[in-house]
Amino acid sequence: MKSVMRVQINAPFERIFPLAAEVERWPERLPHYRYVRRLPAENDERRFEMGARRGPIPVRWEAIQRPLPDERRIEFTHTGGVTRGMEVAWRFETAADGSQEVSIHHVLELGWPLIGGWVAQHVIGPQFIDAIAGRTLRRVKALAEAGA
Repeated sequence: MKSVMRVQINAPFERIFPLAAEVERWPERLPHYRYVRRLPAENDERRFEMGARRGPIPVRWEAIQRPLPDERRIEFTHTGGVTRGMEVAWRFETAADGSQEVSIHHVLELGWPLIGGWVAQHVIGPQFIDAIAGRTLRRVKALAEAGA
């Protein structure tokens, strides 16, 4: 399952990047996030347990985050939960008008025999990943454009 979600944000990269990278603050900034907890990690990794809601359904996962501001990217590798092994990349590109195109790329391959590909493509991708990522992008856009 591959998914790309995009939004155009009329704010500078320097305002948008922290909103996306400071995952510890997501529960106060993103109403659909229930919690983000820092987990012990080796080699200065940024490892988190995260919980959000897809409508009334609670979801949780663990991920390692790699903020790369000089590369205008934030990478995540999911290390726990149903989406274990998923690779996520936030990308920031400046448009001709000075706005920022912010995109979130997801790649998930479930190793479940027979049904993994179908479940990833038709259930987890559109019903959970795209729904939560879409809400996240819309909220980051609103906060950045409001000057938060």
